[in-house]
Amino acid sequence: MARKRFGQHFLHERGVIDRILSAIAPAPDDHVVEIGPGQGALTTPLRACLDRLEVIEIDRDLIAELEQRAAQDPGLSVIAGDALTVDYAALAEAAGRPIRLVGNLPYNISSPLLFALLESAAPIRDMHFMLQKEVVDRMTASPGSRDYGRLSVALAARAKATALFDVGPGAFRPPPRVMSSVVRVVPQTPTFEIVDLSAFDRVISAAFNQRRKVLRNGLKGLLTPEEIEACDVAPTERPEQVSPAAFARLSNALAAGD
Repeated sequence: MARKRFGQHFLHERGVIDRILSAIAPAPDDHVVEIGPGQGALTTPLRACLDRLEVIEIDRDLIAELEQRAAQDPGLSVIAGDALTVDYAALAEAAGRPIRLVGNLPYNISSPLLFALLESAAPIRDMHFMLQKEVVDRMTASPGSRDYGRLSVALAARAKATALFDVGPGAFRPPPRVMSSVVRVVPQTPTFEIVDLSAFDRVISAAFNQRRKVLRNGLKGLLTPEEIEACDVAPTERPEQVSPAAFARLSNALAAGD
């Protein structure tokens, strides 16, 4: 039974599972870690492709079932705990190779977990996550679009996110009230220079906390209109019109003045 407090919706539709596997394209010796395996709909076919598979589960009832299965399968390893507190760097070090992360993530932890992973010291090759479609739309939005915002810019500084395909509520039990999407996230250094990532995050936070305000007002106290203009950005632009590279120039000016 799905537990409401964990935001559980268990994937069951075989066609969707096959599409996810195809997107991941796991090789036998890949170090794959599945977050939230649930009832094992993706775990079983993933395990069939891999020499070994690690899964992270927080629900004690599901952990018991997974551990029973692992007792019969030495290639399956169960980590009982919260995905937000797992030491992924230690997992990668123990395996001797970068991690590939996979999961149907509960909607209530998706953004915190994503940034915890991107900011961890763990070598992560890629991530394939099922998320709420609205979140994926924001992750992959371009400047000037309705969904472009703080998440779009913060992610662009850390990774490349690609929306792969949408999944309807009927693919889950119980069906969620929203559409879902599968997204691929590949950690990477951005093509633009960021001198200080904390300054970058401060600038985009200030700008998008008041997204209806133009930059000269939203960034008041951080940068003057003249400093904004010196970064080749119009002080009269609204944040949703500003590219990640332009935000980087603004943050670099802030870092230089601190």
